[in-house]
Amino acid sequence: MKTKKFASLFLATSLLAGVLAGCSSGDEGSSSKGGDTIKIGANLELSGAVASYGSSEADAIDLAVEEINAAGGIDGKKIEIIKVDNKSDAAEATNAAIKLTSQDKVTAIIGAATSGNSVAQVQIATDSKTPMISPSGTSTTVTVGEDGKVNPFTFRTAFIDPFQGTVAANFAANKLKVKNVAVYADNASDYAKGLASSFIKDFEAAGGKIVAKESYVAKDTDFRSTLTRIKAANPDFIFIPGYYEEVGLIVKQARELGITVPLMGADGWDSPTIVDLAGAKALNNTYIITAYSSEDPDGLAKSFAEKFKAKYGKDPNSFNALGYDTVYLLKDAIERAGSLDGTKIRDAIESTDKLELVTGLYSVDENHHPIKSATIIEFVDGKQVFNTKVNP
Repeated sequence: MKTKKFASLFLATSLLAGVLAGCSSGDEGSSSKGGDTIKIGANLELSGAVASYGSSEADAIDLAVEEINAAGGIDGKKIEIIKVDNKSDAAEATNAAIKLTSQDKVTAIIGAATSGNSVAQVQIATDSKTPMISPSGTSTTVTVGEDGKVNPFTFRTAFIDPFQGTVAANFAANKLKVKNVAVYADNASDYAKGLASSFIKDFEAAGGKIVAKESYVAKDTDFRSTLTRIKAANPDFIFIPGYYEEVGLIVKQARELGITVPLMGADGWDSPTIVDLAGAKALNNTYIITAYSSEDPDGLAKSFAEKFKAKYGKDPNSFNALGYDTVYLLKDAIERAGSLDGTKIRDAIESTDKLELVTGLYSVDENHHPIKSATIIEFVDGKQVFNTKVNP
């Protein structure tokens, strides 16, 4: 969803947000600062179109909070998570942010899972001086506004879309050695368009050729006519940036039409639901860029996988890992800030350098973008298999 669509929403809430600043989480006297708890909001997609993302992050947030509280909390204070369901809707995400900052008076907000719902909270976070960390919002607009200015209280745990596009282009050109590629993207999604643009630029720079560019719209269910055109262009690889609901059907229909070439997407594919939609066999010879693999040989990644499986009875996905890491990123910042003041916590997050997290070493650049690794996984008979890790 385009960032500009939120402009009127921001204008409508700006006056209210200005009032909130007077009782913001940056105020040492607010109720979130007293007692034995630290209130942290979780503004997540717990229902609606992309509930798989938000629910995955919520599970891992709970695990991290349990661990931290069992170990004594943060500076002796226990974390209290206040979850609000934004229903996978930008307006609901804004309302949730207003509730968390004005009524619950949280110290910080984790969420949303998607870029659009994260952008919808930016003005509230800024006006109330409440640090906000999106675990998986990959659009650059989450942390940098359309005016080119950095959103001062907004951060992310996941890498940004242009980095994913570059990783995909390099993997296609250098690892798979493909030359002729088609790109099939959601034309209503800034996420998909950003990935497609970055991929095309870097793949062509590597000497490759884009033989077809096609688009679809979210909520479409029949992709056969477009896929038939793509097939006629005879690509030896197809890049499909998008979310799992449409991608699952695209993969299924592509294979039914006899398209057997490798398919690749980014973190929007990373949901167990994609296997149900596409079918395990259809997903063979497909790849995705993600923040985490439960098969990553790194010690911290393996430890997290074991703890998550012990609690939930399943292997964690990248959204689980990013939700978990976001809690620990915030914990580290609060401890280094030595305060529950929003501005001091913001400053501490900005200065984060090579913090060891489940998804790799984490640093923050001048645009509040993470400097971190990306993982490429391959689907094999419906299971995610670790392929390689790419450093920035």
